[in-house]
Amino acid sequence: MSGPPWAGRGPVLGLIVNPIAGMGGSVGLKGTDTAAILSEARARGAVPQAGLRAKVVLDALAAARPAPALLAAPGEMGERLARDAGLGLRVVGRSAAGETSAADTRAAARAMADAGARLILFAGGDGTARDMAAAVGERVPVIGVPAGVKMHSAVYATSPRAAADLALRALASEMETRPCEVMDIDEEAFREGTVSARLYGYISVPYAPDLMQGVKAGGVSTDRAALAGIAAEIAGRMEPGRLYILGPGTTTRAVADALGLPATLLGVDLLRDGAVVSADAGEDGILRALAESPPGAIVVTPIGGQGHFLGRGNQQIGARVVRAVGLDRLLVAATPQKLASLRQNTLHVDTGDATLDRALAGWRRVITGRGNETVCRVAA
Repeated sequence: MSGPPWAGRGPVLGLIVNPIAGMGGSVGLKGTDTAAILSEARARGAVPQAGLRAKVVLDALAAARPAPALLAAPGEMGERLARDAGLGLRVVGRSAAGETSAADTRAAARAMADAGARLILFAGGDGTARDMAAAVGERVPVIGVPAGVKMHSAVYATSPRAAADLALRALASEMETRPCEVMDIDEEAFREGTVSARLYGYISVPYAPDLMQGVKAGGVSTDRAALAGIAAEIAGRMEPGRLYILGPGTTTRAVADALGLPATLLGVDLLRDGAVVSADAGEDGILRALAESPPGAIVVTPIGGQGHFLGRGNQQIGARVVRAVGLDRLLVAATPQKLASLRQNTLHVDTGDATLDRALAGWRRVITGRGNETVCRVAA
């Protein structure tokens, strides 16, 4: 039996990791696109996430027989992780002097394309996707390993494990590729509660709807009657003395509106007894509040067009928070219009904790109105 097509052909798979991607998520900063925000994230105790998510991919690649050879960006941008995974590699691109930058990502991507990479994996967020679009565009197929905060672009796998599965599938056969949108938003406006997304270009991506997320769809929670019904249903379930964790989004903001409370559209708010206990809370703040009050529920809504209700834009509600509250107190709410925007009516979770993601997978009730629920499949 012959081996897979990549056997004996030298490096065919590129790897680029943005080491600082996603650091702002758990501490409520919604991104790390500037040096000042990165400094603030570290001051709040944020820890790097991209390497952990890239490791999931590399461990899966290392388990393949034979494992594909890599072209890796230097140092923390891929080389160290690949060596730790025991993968054969050749280093390309320039070593960063100090903090890595967008220029380093672009240089590595161009070097990999020039070296003949058949496919490039990158771990990062929408800012990193913009760098990949600028450097290689549709010249080389690319797969995004979701490691940022927002990830509105359509170039990401649904999870790191899905990225590994897709990479191996793409290397094993000639897959169809399609140009997919690279989207990003104005982070300063984002922090002020305004989502202003812009198309920055296209990246060629292996076509696999079962493993890739769609582009974030806007305007899918505009049914005011449905939103009012969802808000009334959730407000009616609230119990005195318990802490309620309200995730970001227009659907969840309707709950605060129904209670006559201010809400952080793109942050996480904590409610108890009809009042805001903490606005725009980070993960540590949520855990401290849970130590002082019994949990009521986590209320989240999936991203339109993508379906993720944990792990995209609400990293403050991390695995520790979900476990502290309990899976039976996790409420997912969405308008029928939003659910209709999802591929195969499927929801997704990507918390970074594989055990928790497996526990959340299966089937889950989704609140769609006053006294109304539907059942959706959850994929991890």
